[in-house]
Amino acid sequence: MTDATAQPLPQPEGKKSSILVADAHTAKRNAAEGRFKAYGIIAILIGLLFLVALLGSIISNGAPAFTQTRVTLDIPLNEDEIEAAEASIVKTAKYNDLVGTAVAKALSDAGIETDMEPDSLLRMLSGSAGSNFRNRVLDNPGLVGSTQTFEFLASSRVDGYLKGRVTRDALVDDKNLDAAHLDLVDQMREAGLVNRGFNLDFILGADASDTRPEAAGMGVSMLGSFFMMLVVLACALPIGIAASIYLEEFAPQNRWTDLIEVNISNLAAVPSIVFGILGLSAFIQVMHLPQSAPLVGGLTLTLMTLPTIVISTRASLKSVPPSIRDAALGVGASKMQAVFHHVLPLAMPGILTGTIIGLAQALGETAPLLLIGMVGFIASNPPEGLTSGFMDPNSAMPAQIYEWAKRSDPAFYERAWGGIIILLLFLMTMNIIAILLRRKFERRW
Repeated sequence: MTDATAQPLPQPEGKKSSILVADAHTAKRNAAEGRFKAYGIIAILIGLLFLVALLGSIISNGAPAFTQTRVTLDIPLNEDEIEAAEASIVKTAKYNDLVGTAVAKALSDAGIETDMEPDSLLRMLSGSAGSNFRNRVLDNPGLVGSTQTFEFLASSRVDGYLKGRVTRDALVDDKNLDAAHLDLVDQMREAGLVNRGFNLDFILGADASDTRPEAAGMGVSMLGSFFMMLVVLACALPIGIAASIYLEEFAPQNRWTDLIEVNISNLAAVPSIVFGILGLSAFIQVMHLPQSAPLVGGLTLTLMTLPTIVISTRASLKSVPPSIRDAALGVGASKMQAVFHHVLPLAMPGILTGTIIGLAQALGETAPLLLIGMVGFIASNPPEGLTSGFMDPNSAMPAQIYEWAKRSDPAFYERAWGGIIILLLFLMTMNIIAILLRRKFERRW
């Protein structure tokens, strides 16, 4: 052996560089990275801008639906007039005459001069004024013989005028109201006969006919959506979780399970209207279930929601480390005990999150409901019981919004925007619940 003295490596000739100073290549790379970050920030700001514009448009167009103009009248309930109205063939028309006379008297008492007849004055009120008046008298017969204060809904034109939606020029060709009516409305507002307040009936009420948009509400359709979600939860949750556990934990890996997995992924991307056609064919034409019933709507939405729940549940089960399964099997647990006692509790936060997101997706779907007839009628009465809630024809929130949006009166268009606000509140609530449940039950390993 010979001792070799280490010789220093030859240094390349040229300009010397320091690690403390960025060279041209590093500076160029850092500049590219800075530009990429700027692009990302710009993209986020553009997305937020569109989101703010969307929310602003929804709120500005839908907020007026939560207020309603009402006309306050003092009406003497003369026993002879009430008996004559009840003895008439056209009872509601007689009550309308009493309301029209009360409007003329209220204007006279307030010092407002007009040469309009009571029938013409009645046009400033909702078409439901007479029926509401009659219902209150029949529900409270003890009121007959006294003078009572009534609050009647103003017509959609009057309500739109006070909200800035209707102008005098827009009433030139209107068959119901004209500029003279709006002059009276201004005077009545100054006299305190007309007021605008919160419209609770829009949230709790039922839909109305095409001629009474001021009386339309979302309450009955909200019940329809509630019963549909119960059906989806009762059917999709156990079936989806059971299928996911079998496919992920027990099923052998072969061409059949691969085919099932591919089909589940494909079903998640199928347009929702296809599930509506399937629901129409299977549940109505073959099984002869009642058309437009929440039960049929829930079953149809179950078919649409199942792939989402299966995919999210399998992802949650797959995220549990294999060491959990091995440890359980190593201490003598069976395969089923390892899955249900150890794996499933750890995967539960993700399962709950996927289930609630699937329900939220089903809550906002409209296309499947169109094909099973949930927009083919006016849902004017709430269900009378649990069985009625599932089996009687009803509407749903997205279907009700669609129905209002396609009607000609601008007042229904306003209520469609208001219905979107209610639907968004429901969706936000469900997503917040999903986040809270995930954080509450999340376990770290």
